[in-house]
Amino acid sequence: MEEELAKSLDSHRKYLLRYALFQLRDPSLAEDAVQDTLIAALTHGDAFEGRSQLRTWLIAILKHKVIDQIRKRNRGLPADALSLGEEDESADSSFNTRGRWVDPPADWGLPDAALESKQFWRVYQECCRRMSKRHAMIFSMREVMEISAEEICKKLEISTSNLHVILYRARLSLRSCVTKNWFGAEHG
Repeated sequence: MEEELAKSLDSHRKYLLRYALFQLRDPSLAEDAVQDTLIAALTHGDAFEGRSQLRTWLIAILKHKVIDQIRKRNRGLPADALSLGEEDESADSSFNTRGRWVDPPADWGLPDAALESKQFWRVYQECCRRMSKRHAMIFSMREVMEISAEEICKKLEISTSNLHVILYRARLSLRSCVTKNWFGAEHG
């Protein structure tokens, strides 16, 4: 039974590694998180009741392992590394003094259709990779891993307003990149 579980777990390794790498942006940290996930799953295999897919259960474990890696990484950062002060002001140039778009968003046509395209997801991942590590990490924690704002602020020791500014700027960056490289580009 344990050997069967080990084989089943190993079949999900590649997917888990991609997920962790997307979240952590560091191959060695991603590998550590996946390894810890698989060890936890093997150790506590009896906890899997089969009420969900095995992959869903593994992702739930991996989310916690990724958060642990982020927490470890942030312990070594100076206290002001996540503060507002070091942001660029490019996000503020999106609107004029009357609060209107300087460069309005492009027509995205049928955005739901893009979600079905593997090419779109490659563009999306590249746009996330181009974001600052901090923005990508916080955006991912909130929007992909669905961690509450309160928990993110607590784990990263940042204020709620700081979190909202970082998320706002990450979303603007992502919108700009996706508009330019997908919705504004020729693709087929």
